[in-house]
Formats: sequence, C-alpha cells, structure tokens
Amino acid sequence: MNRMRIALLTHSVNPRGGVVHTLELGRALHACGHDVTVFAPARAGEAMFRASPCRIVLARIEGAQEGLVAMVDERIRALKRALIEANVSGYDVLHAQDSIGGNALAELKAQGAIRAFVRTVHHLDHFDDVQLAHWQRRAWQDADAVLCVSEAWTRTMRSTYGIAAQTVTNGIDRTRYGAAFDDECDALRERFGIGAGPALLAVGGIEARKNTSMLLEAFASLRMRRPSAQLVLAGGASLLDHDAYTRRFLARAAELKLDVSEKGTPVIVTGALSDASMPALYRLAGAVSMISLREGFGLVVLEALASERPVIVSRIAPFIDYLDETTCVFADPHDAHSIADALAKALDGASGIDFLHAVPALLRRFTWQASAARHLDIYGKLNA
Repeated sequence: MNRMRIALLTHSVNPRGGVVHTLELGRALHACGHDVTVFAPARAGEAMFRASPCRIVLARIEGAQEGLVAMVDERIRALKRALIEANVSGYDVLHAQDSIGGNALAELKAQGAIRAFVRTVHHLDHFDDVQLAHWQRRAWQDADAVLCVSEAWTRTMRSTYGIAAQTVTNGIDRTRYGAAFDDECDALRERFGIGAGPALLAVGGIEARKNTSMLLEAFASLRMRRPSAQLVLAGGASLLDHDAYTRRFLARAAELKLDVSEKGTPVIVTGALSDASMPALYRLAGAVSMISLREGFGLVVLEALASERPVIVSRIAPFIDYLDETTCVFADPHDAHSIADALAKALDGASGIDFLHAVPALLRRFTWQASAARHLDIYGKLNA
C-alpha cells in the first residue's frame, strides 16, 4: 500500500480509552510507514498525556465554556479550525474516534472541504439534551465508514440504527505492562498510603457508567472478610460532569464507615496519574475490577491481564464476547454480593484464570499491529 497521510481525531488529551486507542493506533500506523497526525482539542498549557511518534496538533480551546453543550461546541470549532489550518483536503484519510471529531468532519464534509471520513464508535451515551443527542447521531450518521471496537457495538449499530458497521480490534502493548516496576511500586505505596492490602484497583474514576457505587457496596462486604483491604480508584479525567454521582458515592461511603481520601484510607482516590505510573499501579494491585454497566471494549481488562493481575468483569457484552472463565472472573454488575464473591475469589488466588496459556493466547489476539492492518484495509477500500 502506498504511503498515506492519515488524520486521527480524538476528543481530549486526557488518559481515556478512546484517546489511548487513537495514540496507539497512530503509533502502529506510523510503524507501517504512514504519515499520521493526531488532532486533539486542548486548553492553554495542556499537553497530550502520552508521547507519540506521530505529529500531534493541539486544537486550542479559547476561553472557558459554561455547560456541556458550550464545551462540546467549542471543541468541535477548535478541531475544525485546526484541520482547516492544516490543509484538511491534503489528507488521504480523516478518522474521528468520537462525536466531537465526528461533527467537525461532518461539517467540513457538508461544506465540500473533504470528500469522506471514518468514525469509530467506542460506545454511545444517552443524552436528554436535544443538541447533544443530535451531535452524537450526526457523528456516525454522516460518516462514510463506521467502525466499532467490539462485536457487541457492531451488532447494536446494525440492529438498532441500521448502520453496516465493521468491527476493528483494540490492542495492548504487552511490553509496557509486562515489566517489573519495584521502585515505582514502592513510591506509589508511600504516596497513597497503600498498606499490606490486598489492594483492589479500579481505573476510570467515580462514574455511573463505571458502576463505582455498586463496587463500593461490594467492597464494604469484602472488608468484613478482609479488614485490611483497600480500594484504589485511579484516573477519572473526563469531559462529562460526574459531581452529583461522586457526592452520592461519598455520602454512601460515610454511611458504610469507609473513609475516602488521597492517602491511607480504606478507599483511596488518586485522581489522574501520570502515564508512567499506571503500569506500576497495576502491578501493585492484588486484583483489578471492571464491573462497568456500559463499555465499548474495556482496555483496562487487557492492561490488567498483561500485568498478570486477575480481573473481575461484568457478565455482559462486550466482555462475554472475548472473555471466559479462563481469562477473568465474571460478576453480576447489578448484585453487590455477586461482585463481593468475585472480588474475594480473585484476591484469594482462586480466580481460575490461566495465566500460563489462556491469557497469553488472548493477548496475542489483540495487538495494535493487527488493529492497524485492519484499519489500513478499510482505509484502502474507502479510497478505492
């Protein structure tokens, strides 16, 4: 295939799954010899959370926006300005990973500035606001090719919306999560007051979609069996407003007599961490929980398994499409007792996860090199 100029659009510079996907896909496409530029909205002083061999264009956001609609609108405008300044018509492929980038490209397509664009749907949200719902729909409806990171969302796009979506694969950099990080682990233990544990890790902050409140209920039950256990909630940088949910979470933690702080308490909230700290944090955990109610794929699962840590996941799609009892511990995400039993099973070394054969085989299925090859096939057909 001839060398292509590829523009990948993502919604922010924060360490979220879609942004990780964008950067790692870009890295793999770059390794294949293509000219890749990543476009991301950013405020003054912000930088992309992870280094990349690709060109990074930060679409500068001007001013402070009040409310989600205004914030999304300004990010769409910022991406559109940055693309125009970068001579958008000179790209062979324009690929948005979310609704913000999708709308910037949809507007440019409507104006005749570009011929076509690709949109990856990681997952869709429910918005009561008419404008937000319109933007979400337009971002995939106006796309010339729609991709999904899991079979579950490909089925949803086909059955619910009549869109002939195609499944692509996520990937995992096994070298990043497979190394030893003893010094960094010790530093994180000291920084956050993580004791003998065991420490249960959940990545993604405190969010309704992540089912954090139900995890709290399960953890309270687990503490009756393992009084020294700690729940570490890492990350959480998000464009959406989770304040009301967080307040309810903290109120319930107080009722359960579970102290919450940044250091040394039963529940530790780290906030956003440096990208370099995350592999060590996985290694520090006795187990990793991902009992989400809605996910596009769940990159955290692969990161946990690559770190050789047992992972507890919801017995729902997309997880049931690529995991089984040899690669995870399933739990009912709506049942705190089910989750608590799964947590105990994983922390007690009775997970049944086969790290010798099944997990390496799973990780070999999901590589960024394979993802790039699949993308290049789709890009080639779109440009034919």
